Amino acid sequence: MKKLISLAAFAALAFAACAQENAAAEENDSEELTLNEPPAAPQKHLAAWPAFFAVSELPETPDLVGIRITIPFSTKQESVTGFDIGLWGRSQYFEGIQLNILRNDVKDELSGFQVGLYNSAAQADMLGLQVGLWNEVGTLRGFQGGVVNTVGSMHGIQVGLINRAEELYGFQLGVINVIRDAELAFCPIVNVGF
Repeated sequence: MKKLISLAAFAALAFAACAQENAAAEENDSEELTLNEPPAAPQKHLAAWPAFFAVSELPETPDLVGIRITIPFSTKQESVTGFDIGLWGRSQYFEGIQLNILRNDVKDELSGFQVGLYNSAAQADMLGLQVGLWNEVGTLRGFQGGVVNTVGSMHGIQVGLINRAEELYGFQLGVINVIRDAELAFCPIVNVGF
């Protein structure tokens, strides 16, 4: 058994060494190719840390993969993948779970969950779930649960006191249910759009 473990460790080290040599060779090849080409625009790099503490507006950081803790509100990341936890979180693109007490805000595209008092993806396409007092989204495939739910176009379910949709393929459960493009635009308790 000791020989087998020693052999496996040696194989892993040999594999790592070969991978480093190949990476170095590819880097040298790419440097040789770019000598005759004009300089390219700088490339985006992901943040190196798996956790990021956003304090006020400083510093502006690259795209983030991991956990972002936002106190008092988030810095300007264009894209966040992972968890966003704190008071006020915002980004251009988001994949993961936003758990901010006051507000979650995504401008362009969202895949995941938003949980907070005010959840906004007003101009965005969203796949997932919004739970809070006030939820708004441009296009949603998923679920909204809150006191007030508003959506432009939706495939899914809205549950709340007030539910409003421009167009809906799904169900609304609440006191006031409005689907603007439906034949029956207003219906209390349950409204269905197809």
